[in-house]
Amino acid sequence: MELTRYKRKEDVERKWFEVNADGLTLGRLATRVADILRGKNKADYTPNVDCGDYVVITNAEKIHLTGKKWTDKNYYHYSGYQSGMRTLSAEKMMEKHPEYLIMHAIKGMLPKNKLSNQVITKLKIYAGAEHPHKAQEPQKLEF
Repeated sequence: MELTRYKRKEDVERKWFEVNADGLTLGRLATRVADILRGKNKADYTPNVDCGDYVVITNAEKIHLTGKKWTDKNYYHYSGYQSGMRTLSAEKMMEKHPEYLIMHAIKGMLPKNKLSNQVITKLKIYAGAEHPHKAQEPQKLEF
């Protein structure tokens, strides 16, 4: 009988991937990227170890939402003070911070623990087509 070998953080080999978000649906992109960040696409996935890869997402301002989500989907921010609730629709949020929509969707799909804070740092999102991670030679991912 062979024992299952668990990965240690020292044994993890990380790769870099690049995703062009132009025309992709937000939720479908977020689920695929969340799996890559956690390492669930690898055969030696270990739940308590950060064994995922780096992901660079470009063209965040060209993401697609289905239905009436551009006007009906709201993002909330509460300052902690009375009447401190601020609401922005997805359309307004895209104008101000196009990277936030993708970051918020992916972060919501990660577990709520200390490991997810470490995992989310491997996600790099850029509104335009250019990014400063060319030296890492990221592989293109097509969804």
